[in-house]
Amino acid sequence: MIPLPGGTFAMGYEGPLQNVGDGEGPVREVTIEPFLIDETAVTNRQFGRFVKETGHVTDAERFGWSFVFHLLVPDDVASTVEARVAGAEWWWVVEGATWRSPEGPGTDVARRPQHPVVHVSHNDARAYATWAGKRLPTEAEWEFAARGGLAGAIYPWGDELTPRDRWRCNIWQGRFPVENTEEDGWLGTAPVKTYGPNGFGLFEMTGNVWEWTADRWTTDHMAGTALPQAGDGSTEEFARRGGSYLCHDSYCNRYRVAARDHSAAHDSTGNTGFRCAADA
Repeated sequence: MIPLPGGTFAMGYEGPLQNVGDGEGPVREVTIEPFLIDETAVTNRQFGRFVKETGHVTDAERFGWSFVFHLLVPDDVASTVEARVAGAEWWWVVEGATWRSPEGPGTDVARRPQHPVVHVSHNDARAYATWAGKRLPTEAEWEFAARGGLAGAIYPWGDELTPRDRWRCNIWQGRFPVENTEEDGWLGTAPVKTYGPNGFGLFEMTGNVWEWTADRWTTDHMAGTALPQAGDGSTEEFARRGGSYLCHDSYCNRYRVAARDHSAAHDSTGNTGFRCAADA
């Protein structure tokens, strides 16, 4: 874990790239206490150790299915898929897709120990954090960490997406959702520490996988936020940060430090993971 000093910073974004309905603004001064945060997202190897020691069964395993991006589904599994998300047909409902089998039956993570774990719900992330003696970061902590000490920057490394024509994060290139040129090297998840760290020494704070936070979803920032009740199985929605390997400026430019998204506590997808935080 990386210790961070806390302090007061300008949270949020109101520039031309903002998604107004997501509550990225207004830019506001927020003060946080010193804290620690994982240098990377939790990996398959780390999550596997947790499952082995606790016997934890993820929500995706209990439900028997999860959402997988269509180009990642093997042909033999694709022939069995019957349901797709209306309006986002690239998301397929794959029976048997879990953190152990990210693309469905017959797939596994044996060769992906250092990839971020996916198909984990907010409930699963919270359970891991408790086992590890940690917690999920608040949105303010997450954004402070992602900024890496750069005040007002769009990305963890600055304002230019590809400085010196080099990719600094794992997102979509090409025509979404039918063609990914993989200029950044990856169609799906990339191993943690694939790209250089930000100014705080934190890796992949944008792109690769969405990361759960502790805060319930709201766009009314004056109302504040509240931590979830552990184990409540809530269907309330929680904020996610950072974007994923599926983000593309044609529909989802949320690979920015101030960008936000949300999902229900029991939801899981093939592009959502998490990292933990702890009090200093």
